[in-house]
Amino acid sequence: MGGFDPPYYATSKPLKATTTASVSSKKGRLFFLALILCLCSLSYLFGLWQHGGSATTAAASTKITSFHCIPNANTNTTTRTASETLDFSTRHVADSDNDESLLPNARTYPSCNVKYSEYTPCEDQRRSLKFKRDRLIYRERHCPEKHELQKCRVPAPYGYKNPFPWPKSRDLAWFANVPHKELTVEKAGQNWIRYEGKRFKFPGGGTMFPHGADAYIDDIGKLINLKNGSIRTAIDTGCGVASWGAYLLSRNILTMSFAPRDTHEAQVQFALERGVPAMLGILASKRLPYPSRAFDMAHCSRCLIPWDKYDGVYLIEVDRVLRPGGYWILSGPPIRWRKYWEGWQRTREDLNDEQTRIERVARSLCWKKLVEKDDIVIWQKPINHLNCKVNRKFNRNPPFCLPQDPDKAWYTNLGTCLTHLPEVSNDQETAGGELAKWPERLNAIPPRIRKETLNGITAEIFEQDSEVWKRRLSYYKTVNNQLGQRGRYRNILDMNAYLGGFASALLDDPVWVMNVVPVESTVNTLGVIYERGLIGTYQSWCEAMSTYPRTYDFIHADSVFRLYKDRCEMEDIILEMDRILRPEGSVIFRDDVDILVKIKKITDGLNWDSQIVDHEDGPLNREKLLFAVKVYWIAAASDAAGSTS
Repeated sequence: MGGFDPPYYATSKPLKATTTASVSSKKGRLFFLALILCLCSLSYLFGLWQHGGSATTAAASTKITSFHCIPNANTNTTTRTASETLDFSTRHVADSDNDESLLPNARTYPSCNVKYSEYTPCEDQRRSLKFKRDRLIYRERHCPEKHELQKCRVPAPYGYKNPFPWPKSRDLAWFANVPHKELTVEKAGQNWIRYEGKRFKFPGGGTMFPHGADAYIDDIGKLINLKNGSIRTAIDTGCGVASWGAYLLSRNILTMSFAPRDTHEAQVQFALERGVPAMLGILASKRLPYPSRAFDMAHCSRCLIPWDKYDGVYLIEVDRVLRPGGYWILSGPPIRWRKYWEGWQRTREDLNDEQTRIERVARSLCWKKLVEKDDIVIWQKPINHLNCKVNRKFNRNPPFCLPQDPDKAWYTNLGTCLTHLPEVSNDQETAGGELAKWPERLNAIPPRIRKETLNGITAEIFEQDSEVWKRRLSYYKTVNNQLGQRGRYRNILDMNAYLGGFASALLDDPVWVMNVVPVESTVNTLGVIYERGLIGTYQSWCEAMSTYPRTYDFIHADSVFRLYKDRCEMEDIILEMDRILRPEGSVIFRDDVDILVKIKKITDGLNWDSQIVDHEDGPLNREKLLFAVKVYWIAAASDAAGSTS
C-alpha cells in the first residue's frame, strides 16, 4: 500500500481509517513532510560546508586527540576499531584561547641533576640550617618558596630495580635503590640491617630488641592483648627502619612509623622500600599531622625524645592522638636503668630522675601505669575524663585546653594543655564512642558519624560510599588488570581519601594505603578513617609530601585538581606526584574531562603513558578517568659516577 507509517509515540491514539473525504488532508500532510525533508537536507549541506566541504575532508583537516573507549565493567570486553574511538578535542576545550593546555606542543620536563635523587623538598638538609636548633625545630617541615621549586623530574639512582614483592620485601631490599651502608656499620650489633651482595637484609632487630621484633612484640603481647582486634592502629615514634611496624602487620595491626631525616641516613627510606607504612616527621614544635583519638597504641623504643622536658609537651601530644583506653609503650633509657646505666654512659641518679619525671607527667595526664616488666613499661589512657577532672582539682598542671579543634594539626603549634575528651554520661562510657573490634570495625558506622559530629555526613552516606568504591575498584581492575595481580603494587597513596572507601575496597589485597585528607577539604574526615582502622595524614598538595622519592607504587587522585583549582599550580602537584611515584608506578586521575585534558598534556611532557577512559557509569558522565603509567628511567651511569666523585 502507498503512504507512510506514522511515528510511534507511547501516548498516541490509533488513527481512524482513511476515507475519500480525507484525501485532501492527506495530500497536505505529504507536502508538509516533503518541505521538512528539504529543509533538513539544506541544513546538513550547510553544516558540511562550514567544516571544510565534506565529512572526509573535515576529518582529515581537524587536529583530533582521540582516546580508546573502555567498555563498561558490566559488558563483555571487545576490541574497538579506530572508527569507534572517542575524542574530546572539539567538545571539551578550555574556555580561554590563551590557555597553555591548548598549545599544540606540550611542555617537556628535563631530568633533575642526579644529586636530587633523594630530594625531599620540605626536609631539605641545606635549607634546614637556616632554622633554630632548639627543640630540633630545624628538622621540621620547611618548604621551598615558589621561586625555589624544582621544575624537573627526580631521577632514580643508577641500577634502580623494582622492589621485592611483599612479603619478601619485609626482609630484603636492593642496595641500588637505597645506596647507603652507614646503618650497616652504625647498627651492626643491633641487627637493624645487613649488607649482603647487592642486597640489604633486615633481620628484624632494633636497639632494644636485638633478638628480633617478633620476640619483642610477643613480650608486649604477654602484657596487653594484641590478638582480640581491640588494637588495630599504632604509631611508632622514632621508628628506625620500622621493624616494629613491619612485624605487627602479621598481627593485623597497622602502624604509622615516623622519624626525622637525620644522621640515621635513609631510615624512613628503608622502611618504605620494605613496603612498610612510614613518613618523615619529628616531635618538635608542631602537632603531628594526625587527628585526635587516632591510635590505639603508641610506641617509643629508645626514640631519644625528651618526654620529661618542656613541661611534658611531647607526652601531651601523644595523649592527643591516643584513643581513649589506648596504650603508650616505652622501652630504652631510662627504663631498667639499674641494668643498663653503665652501657648508656649516664649516672644512676640521672636516669632515676628522668624516669621519675616521666612518670609524673604521665600521672598528670591521668594515665595509669599498667605494668613495668624487664625492658618495657606500659601506661594506659583513661576511657573518659570524668574521674580525671575530679582528681585534678588540687593539681591542675597541665590545665585543660580552652575550647579548640583537637583535630586541627597542620602547622599547628604544640600546646602544654590537656585536650578534652568528648563528654560522657557515666564513668564506664568511652568518650567519643566505643569502636567495634577489627575487622568488623572497618565497615561499622564510625562514632564520629554515628554521633553526627561531621557536618552533612550520615550513616546512609557512609554506607553508600563504601558500596560505590567496591564498584569503582572492580571497574578499575577491568581497565588496569595489574591492580588484580597480587604483589604488583604494595605502597598506595590516596590523595583525597574522603571516608577511606577506596582503601577499604582494597582490604583483601596485599597492599597498604596512605589516606590523605587535604587540609583544604570542607569537612575533616581523617578521624573517621582512623576509626575504621585505616591510617592516613593531613596534607596540602600545594606543598611537597614528607616522604622520599619513589615512595609509592600506585597513586589515586580523585577530584584533587577540582579542589586545588585557583589554589596552586597543576604542574607543581603533578611534578610532586612524579617525584614520589616509582618507575613503572601507576596513577588513576578521576576528574572533570576538561581538567583531565590539561593533566594529560602535563603527563605527556613527563613521558608518562596515559589514556582517558569513560566513567564507570558510561560516556554521558562528564567525570572521566585518566589511567597513567610512569615510564621506567634511571640516572645514567656516568651521572652516578660524577655524583659519587
